[in-house]
Amino acid sequence: MSEAAESPTSPTDPNDRADNYKWKAFTAIGIAFFTMVASMGMVFIALTQIADTFDVTLRSASWVVIAQGLTISAFMMPMGRMGDIIGRKKVHLIGLVLFGTGSVFTAIAPTFGLLIASRVYTAIGNAMGQSVGTAMVLSVFPARERGKAIGAQTTAVAVGGATGPVIAGLVLQFLPWQALFLMLTIPIGIAFIAGFFILDEKIVSQQRGGPKPAFDKVGAIVSGVTITILVILINNPFGVPILSPLIIGGIASAFGLFAFFVWWELNSDSPMLDLRMFRNVVFSLAVATRFLGFLGTTAVRFLMPIYLISMRDIGEAVAGGVLFLTSLGMAVAASSSGRMGDKIGERPFTIVGFTMLVFTALAFIFFKADTPLWIVMVVLLFNGLAMGLWGVPNNSTILGSVGREQFGVVGALTNLTRNVGNVAGQAIASAVVVGVMVADGFDIPLSKITGDKGASDSFMNGWKYAYMLVTFFSLIGLALAIVTKPKRLDPEE
Repeated sequence: MSEAAESPTSPTDPNDRADNYKWKAFTAIGIAFFTMVASMGMVFIALTQIADTFDVTLRSASWVVIAQGLTISAFMMPMGRMGDIIGRKKVHLIGLVLFGTGSVFTAIAPTFGLLIASRVYTAIGNAMGQSVGTAMVLSVFPARERGKAIGAQTTAVAVGGATGPVIAGLVLQFLPWQALFLMLTIPIGIAFIAGFFILDEKIVSQQRGGPKPAFDKVGAIVSGVTITILVILINNPFGVPILSPLIIGGIASAFGLFAFFVWWELNSDSPMLDLRMFRNVVFSLAVATRFLGFLGTTAVRFLMPIYLISMRDIGEAVAGGVLFLTSLGMAVAASSSGRMGDKIGERPFTIVGFTMLVFTALAFIFFKADTPLWIVMVVLLFNGLAMGLWGVPNNSTILGSVGREQFGVVGALTNLTRNVGNVAGQAIASAVVVGVMVADGFDIPLSKITGDKGASDSFMNGWKYAYMLVTFFSLIGLALAIVTKPKRLDPEE
């Protein structure tokens, strides 16, 4: 397909982009977003079977999720910057190739160690796609439709999150978990073909003349190592005592590396991340709010499948249907809050969303092993609505506080913030539940929780403490949402 056919206007004039092109481009990008998010939901549902296949405990099985999220977080910002330098389409397509081949490697992994390595490899491709996806979507929509663009992207993510558990639940009723990862190669192949022929590099990268900036290798390495150390410290996979020299040394190393990263970026001619953006109060508050929101909400996606499948012995298909409600609520709220936020402002939706998040977190605290399933389903639906209501306006607030020339790095930053929040939230939830169960003498495989009253009671105690923390995070996020006053959109843009 020729660039002339797809580029009716100047690539630097996104406000006049033809509607047919922007939705074609969004479809190509949306398929990739949908598949990558769906794969994460599949992993949550398949976690019990994976643990049983390799005969590992919750402490070990949690690394299937944590290693993936950790890798995505470490590579997100460097890949976003790489997209600004060599082109976002190129980074996007390379990421799809890595994601597809990594899914195959996951399916055929003969040992648990190689499985983890395959998830890391896949996650690098995932990071490449996520790092440039938001910027590409925003580049094909006019500024006045920023909320609509982000809402459409979030809806694609939510639909992926909704269908992932459902597909996984149905497939696992008849096929082994390996089939899930082999299936992922089909939509990823479609996304690659669509992206190759539809996406115009000049448009999605908003390319301009002049020399290309240098890639900040030092900043990329230091930021990745710092994030890795922090998440390992939070998760503490080896059960090292809190006051041990290893933990204290790790904390000191993380702070030292972070201080060096700040100094390096502020003095670099071509920084990976221009830290001066954080002088913008609205930008800083919105980023902090986003981190806190995902720090809390990820506990639902991590703990709920274990609660339904391992704790209550509910089949994967039914569990997938129950978990579908969270993403359904998110998809519905994301679409409406994005469009309405363009018209009346983002702040009211962010505040209402976080208020709902607080109430659902409180409800989760009081769940029992025999809580009626309809109550579980209602709370999950409202939790999804809350996520959709605050997520899109918050993202729009962050991107609306910077210029369009910064969309690439800031788009990667918003996704990085989400993923770091997810990784930290998963690690904290896992650490709390595992810590309580180990203290009670129940460091056992997930499949053995069912039917053991002591193990069940221990799991629910850990669950309660984990959601107390979620409530605390959500309350702080609500406070920040209340004091953040974003700039209103100019309807003429």
